[in-house]
Amino acid sequence: MSDRIFKVDSFTEKPFAGNPAGICILPGPRDEAWMQSIAREMNLSETAFLHRGRDGYDLRWFTPVAEVELCGHATLASAHILWETGDLAPKERARFQTKSGLLTAARSGGLIELDFPAKPEKPAEPPEGLIEALGVTPRYVGRNAFDYLVEVESQEIVRDAAPDFARLKKIEARGVMITAAGSAGFDFVSRFFAPAVGIDEDPVTGSAHCCLGPYWGAKLGKTEMKAHQVSARGGIVRVRLAGDRVLIGGHAVTILRGELAV
Repeated sequence: MSDRIFKVDSFTEKPFAGNPAGICILPGPRDEAWMQSIAREMNLSETAFLHRGRDGYDLRWFTPVAEVELCGHATLASAHILWETGDLAPKERARFQTKSGLLTAARSGGLIELDFPAKPEKPAEPPEGLIEALGVTPRYVGRNAFDYLVEVESQEIVRDAAPDFARLKKIEARGVMITAAGSAGFDFVSRFFAPAVGIDEDPVTGSAHCCLGPYWGAKLGKTEMKAHQVSARGGIVRVRLAGDRVLIGGHAVTILRGELAV
């Protein structure tokens, strides 16, 4: 069986928006160095590799330079492809075994909804160089298991931020999310920067909402929210809080279908 490969735009209903992910469906496990080489060749923020396992699919994610422990948009894209190709029945729940435990995806009200672990932040002193690299005045700084969260005064500050990526790359974290309260139907907005793992700016970051969702839920007194990641490509993320889980909803569009020749 050939190695099937796809390109999918996640958290968007139209092509060439949202966050593009590579999806490689394999007949079985492959060598880590090989997967990293394919991810480097795809040169997208994430390329997902999956194959059938004993309980669903084994799933791993790679940026062009590193493996990561949690990724939302490539998981959403993986579920989308499994339903689109018929690998999963239309009403069947996708089950993924990952480095962050069991993750699932289901179709819900026209969306694909991911069931992810909440990753709340705690207040933290900003590390040396973080605020200078972002070029903003923070209202709050927190940190969770993966990233720093920086809240600023307005969504205009989030949109206009122009980080110094060379300085930001030196921060010891997977990435940095910058966020503010939203308007015009959105509860909050954000952007996500991760030069330390080879991604200056990630267009739409599902896993960041495992932190952003609980943070804004507590501030706004809400368990259901609509978020806008205001990168150049942009994307819309639906968030529902369920105890220690965060349900992350979005759409996906297939851009490319093929098979690896190597």
